[in-house]
Amino acid sequence: MADQRRDLLDTFVKYATTLSGDEKGEAQVFLDRLFQGFGHAGYKEAGATLESRVRAKDKGTRFADLLWTPRVLIEMKKRGQNLALHYDQARDYWHDTYPKPRYVVLCNFDEFWVYDFFNQSDPVDAVRLEEVPNRYLSLAFLFPEEVKPQFGNDRVAVSRKAANAVAEAFNELIARGEDRARAQRFVLQCVF
Repeated sequence: MADQRRDLLDTFVKYATTLSGDEKGEAQVFLDRLFQGFGHAGYKEAGATLESRVRAKDKGTRFADLLWTPRVLIEMKKRGQNLALHYDQARDYWHDTYPKPRYVVLCNFDEFWVYDFFNQSDPVDAVRLEEVPNRYLSLAFLFPEEVKPQFGNDRVAVSRKAANAVAEAFNELIARGEDRARAQRFVLQCVF
C-alpha cells in the first residue's frame, strides 16, 4: 500500500515539476493532479470545489482556490512566492468559511504549508514538493479514506508527550518513596 501511494505521488511530483507555477493558468490542473496523486480520480470526483466562494461581511466575496469540506481549504500562490506573506489571506478564508475545514494549505507549487487553526496559528508542517512521496503523512487528510496525518510541528502533540513524560517522572519519584510535595516541586522545576 505504501509503495503504491509513493508511486502515485512520484507521478504527481514529476508532472508538477513540468509546470511553470503560474497561479492563474496552472493552479487548477496542479490541484487536480494532486488529488490524483492521493488516490482520487480527480478533485471533482472527490467532492472538492475549485474557486469556492468565501463571503466576508467587510470584504465581500472572495474565492478560495480549493475547498474540500470538511477536510481542507487550499490557497495557491505562484511559484517562488513567500508563503508567509499570504498567511492572513489563508486565515481569513478559513475564518469566513462555514463549516470550517479541518486544515488549510498554502502552496506555491514548490512547498505546502499545512495549518491546523483549531490548535495553533503557525504551520503544523511544511513539505517541499519533492518530499511529498516520502512525507505524504503530513498531507494524509487528502487520501480518500481516513488516514491520520503526522506533522513535524504539532505543538499539541508535543505538549501532550511532554506532559506524559513529566507525569511519568513524578509517578516514578513517588513509587521510590519520595515526598509528594518535594517530587512535585522537582518535576515542576524541570518544566521551567
